Amino acid sequence: MNLAYGLDMQKSFDEFFALQKKMMRGMEVLMDVDDEGSDCTPKELVYEEDKMKLYHYKPLTKNTCKVPTLIVYALVNRQYMMDIQQDKSVIKNLLEQGLDLYIIDWGYPAPEDRYLTMEDYIEGYIHNTVDFICKANKVEKINIMGVCQGGTFSTIYSALHPDKIKNLVTMVAPIDFDTEEGLLFKWGKNLNIDSMVDAYGVIPGDVMNAGFVILKPFQLMLDKYITVLDNLDDSKQMSDFFRMEKWIFDSPGQAGETIRQFVNDLYKENKLVKGELMIGEKQVNLKNINMPLLNIYAEYDHLVPPSASKPLNDHIGSSDKEMVSFPVGHIGMYVSSKSQKEMAGKIAKWIMERSKKS
Repeated sequence: MNLAYGLDMQKSFDEFFALQKKMMRGMEVLMDVDDEGSDCTPKELVYEEDKMKLYHYKPLTKNTCKVPTLIVYALVNRQYMMDIQQDKSVIKNLLEQGLDLYIIDWGYPAPEDRYLTMEDYIEGYIHNTVDFICKANKVEKINIMGVCQGGTFSTIYSALHPDKIKNLVTMVAPIDFDTEEGLLFKWGKNLNIDSMVDAYGVIPGDVMNAGFVILKPFQLMLDKYITVLDNLDDSKQMSDFFRMEKWIFDSPGQAGETIRQFVNDLYKENKLVKGELMIGEKQVNLKNINMPLLNIYAEYDHLVPPSASKPLNDHIGSSDKEMVSFPVGHIGMYVSSKSQKEMAGKIAKWIMERSKKS
């Protein structure tokens, strides 16, 4: 041991050279890092309308569920989080369990889409895709699984058209906006969305992303980039990291009139659970939801806290309703090992059992 000024010089040199070696290896890894592999589960485009596309996944089992399931994702992020990579794909897991899956890709709104309303999305695009799937499969009802904001839209659609929906599954869906948990819900109540929409027309994805990042600034702007240095020489870890980063910053803009109503009527006035929400000329009554409901929420969700999701079960008319939670955060719902092992199996079993009933 060679001590100088209280330092173990040999140990310091060893750590320095080990770090240098790790950085060199990290540079090699970064030169060849593979950030592809998202949205790869085989599917085909079966219907499109304006920028919205409907895909049908190719079955992975011989005997699939007779009632197809439509997945409705949020407008604020891209739907391929559900299929982020093959070893963490919720879609692939559900297909392997025997579900027949369709998914909506909302696309990227452009300036001409600024006047699209919630009515256009729910009574237009979702309604038309439901009709298309019913006709293609010769069924009168389908299952619908709504994720995050897509869960809010799916809930509204199910309340407006209970004759079209066999079973409703919601995942981390905001329903009761009168909560003080989560910064997003506090900000939403005070956000001047009218000025933003008037200024931008279509709210840019980068603006939305900046808002989400500052919800957890230390973790999302500093901690994760420091942590990634520990894995710099691990090609799989780096590929996983860049795949996720690519998804995070692939944020579509938001059609102005839709986000205006979403913020004003839901975040500020909580009209959905009050029974006061209007979609076009139709009033949304959650008591009309008479089909089975599986309500899934994340226990550590900082974007949609449990207090915003759990009340759905108290407001619907159905007596067949179940609530399930997982000890993960919002994104962990799709990619954590815990949810991968248990969530897909739970959803598939629940849907299969209820799809057999007349």
